[in-house]
Amino acid sequence: MLMKPTFPKGRILSIAGSDSGGGAGIQADIKTITALGGYAMTAITALTAQNTQAVQGIYPVPESFVKRQIQMVIDDLGVDAIKTGMLANAGMIDMLVDIISGLDVPVVVDPVMVAKGGSVLLDPSAISSLTQKLFPHAYLVTPNLPEAALLLNRTIKNVDNMVESAKDLLSFGSQAVLLKGGHLLENDIYDVLITQSGQKKIFKSPRLKTLHTHGTGCTLSAAIATYLAQGLKLKEAIEQARAFVWHAILQAPGFGKGHGPLNHQLTVQPFRPTSQSVKKLSEGNI
Repeated sequence: MLMKPTFPKGRILSIAGSDSGGGAGIQADIKTITALGGYAMTAITALTAQNTQAVQGIYPVPESFVKRQIQMVIDDLGVDAIKTGMLANAGMIDMLVDIISGLDVPVVVDPVMVAKGGSVLLDPSAISSLTQKLFPHAYLVTPNLPEAALLLNRTIKNVDNMVESAKDLLSFGSQAVLLKGGHLLENDIYDVLITQSGQKKIFKSPRLKTLHTHGTGCTLSAAIATYLAQGLKLKEAIEQARAFVWHAILQAPGFGKGHGPLNHQLTVQPFRPTSQSVKKLSEGNI
């Protein structure tokens, strides 16, 4: 059966680091945005040498060149949503704030600070820049529990702690906070949404017992940004993104000897050209 080509809806700019293993960072963002029907654009903040077991090297990209990547994309292609991941240092954050402060698009900030294997991905001296300068420009901030604990200097042991912590994170100025509870030792996964408008929602899904969870945070934030760019309201965007991540974990390919990648391709329906379809396409009949 001949499939009609589909065209991207929503231009999403991911500003993040590169994962040579393909499971997280820019690579996960591109795969996620594409799978969900968006158009992925990138500004790479750092190169990493990593796989499913460890990060063995980090090579930051100069801030001036990251700025050039961002400006070239925005000036020509335009942007409907921005997602940030690994930002590395305070200078990178300051540069980014200068740019996004003049934009009227939703910015989803995934405060990437420490890799799953323990490698530091954000200079500790940049934490104040993250919370005091970037968070106030964010539509949504998506920390996990270790990141929230570090930002708030506290231990988070249960869902009640998560609700209070999300409220406190909201005081940094973002429009909303989604605190991810995957690190809680519970049979289910709980994520807590708190907004400046007073909305509170606790999302719940069954925990999948698997090692293949590398890039879940990147994937979730990229999915939310994509759905926001496509016009969904925040709560619906989060619900859809959580469902995508859950199924991507469930159908993980099992690659690697450590924490393997998700299956980002589960919603992709590629157009497979034939000589007949190419002829129709060129004639404008498809």
